Amino acid sequence: MIRLGTHRVRPMWGYLVLSLFLLISAAFGLYMGDVEVTLDKLFGMLMLGPFGKTDDVFLQSVVWQIRFPRVLSTIISGAVLAASGVAYQSVLRNPLAEPYTLGVASGAAFGAACAIIAGLPGVSAAAFAGSIASLFIVWILGERKNAPDISRIILAGVIVGSILSAGLTFLKALAGDRVSVIVIWLMGSFSAANWLDVFPLTLGLFVLLLFCASNMNEMDIMASGTNAASLGLDLSTRRLLILGSASFAVSFVVSRFGIIGFVGLVIPHILRILFGPSHRSLIPLSLIGGGALLCAADTLAKMLNEIPAGVLTVLIGGPVFCAILWNRG
Repeated sequence: MIRLGTHRVRPMWGYLVLSLFLLISAAFGLYMGDVEVTLDKLFGMLMLGPFGKTDDVFLQSVVWQIRFPRVLSTIISGAVLAASGVAYQSVLRNPLAEPYTLGVASGAAFGAACAIIAGLPGVSAAAFAGSIASLFIVWILGERKNAPDISRIILAGVIVGSILSAGLTFLKALAGDRVSVIVIWLMGSFSAANWLDVFPLTLGLFVLLLFCASNMNEMDIMASGTNAASLGLDLSTRRLLILGSASFAVSFVVSRFGIIGFVGLVIPHILRILFGPSHRSLIPLSLIGGGALLCAADTLAKMLNEIPAGVLTVLIGGPVFCAILWNRG
């Protein structure tokens, strides 16, 4: 059960600070790169738009066809991961739950590894199929008397994830020279992001927000541990829809960019401590905070010779989460 407390900081300040952080992260993401660009030229290209007439077609292409979709992809992906973390933690009543709890990441990694070893071109499609298949198996195993059971779902997610992780290790042993490709994909990187990635990411985020926004009061009840039956509510179907939409959205992120850890765990945790547990403020704050954090991490990754962003989120998020547990222990 997630403990509910009083607000320590007004959510208004959270919106202000996080929005500013997001704007700064996005600006640096557009500014940093192998091709040097001055601030005035960058601003001019942004004002001109992707189809405006300019003498510097190359710089326009760099800004609008390479950097802009990459920054947009990181922001949307971070928003998806953080909002999904809120959904998982409330529905599963577990503050340590994150978007990969139900085996979404393990299934995607296994599917991608199979495609890489087989030499198939559709690695992202195979990863997406693996994540959805894993989620389906977890739900089937988590049902009890034709109704989802939270404890069984968590246990099924751990078991299925462990089996797929073992299978992934076996595939890496068989991969030979291609094992490096699998390892790099698992680290999570946005270096190849383009406009074709933006639509499915936006679709996943839209589906997630649709179910979360229409069930905010119910998510408050789930997170508090209140017996919904005593209130005359049957939340079993809503739990399934919220978990399904969160996993659906995360599967797009994982299938295209690999495993990005700790964003969905740390961001909701910190924001819940600072601004309280109400999902009416926690969900939008998590969207902004997750997008800002992942955008900043990817910008830092570019500055460090394209170190995978997934590595940086773990290096940053891991110590921060440990500090939170230590201070609240």
